[in-house]
Amino acid sequence: MKGLRIRAAREGDRSAVEAVTLSAYQEYAPAMPELWDAYRENIVTTLAAPEPAAQMVAERGSRIVGTVLLYPAAGDHDSPPPIPRPFPEVRLLAVVPAARGQGIGEALMQECIRRARRSGATTLSLHTTDLMRAALRLYTRMGFRRRSDLDFRPRPAVTIKGYVLDLNAKKTRAALGKEGAKAAKRKRRSR
Repeated sequence: MKGLRIRAAREGDRSAVEAVTLSAYQEYAPAMPELWDAYRENIVTTLAAPEPAAQMVAERGSRIVGTVLLYPAAGDHDSPPPIPRPFPEVRLLAVVPAARGQGIGEALMQECIRRARRSGATTLSLHTTDLMRAALRLYTRMGFRRRSDLDFRPRPAVTIKGYVLDLNAKKTRAALGKEGAKAAKRKRRSR
């Protein structure tokens, strides 16, 4: 992706990361009016102290256009997280609305996959809701599959759904990347 650089976030990036994330998630406010303020506060609190997560940004020129958190799996010695985390987990993937559809989210996800593999993980997980349709399309296109045993309910009417990616699968869509997956699809059609 021309001109796009994925890198670890720096301390000086915090306000830009928060602005990018809130601008990306703001679209959900009208669909969850009674929950939005608490959700927004959770985003701000998480971004203010993302540890133990690795925080990455997508930068075009000197402008941050996307961001993501990658949490390690919760170990036996860790206090239980509020969200089940038996595997490394992607959280708060965000791309500024004006830069969507340019592969930035996928590039950030590919970096999470690379880092999870490098750590020796065999599975990468994430949580999302049906409300986040574009994100769901990206995740399923990359090979993430539903894992209902990872679901949780922060409120009675809200189900946060778990998804996983098998990092050992041969030639998964995620391993191939967008262009490789398109080539594999064309090859299957030509048979």
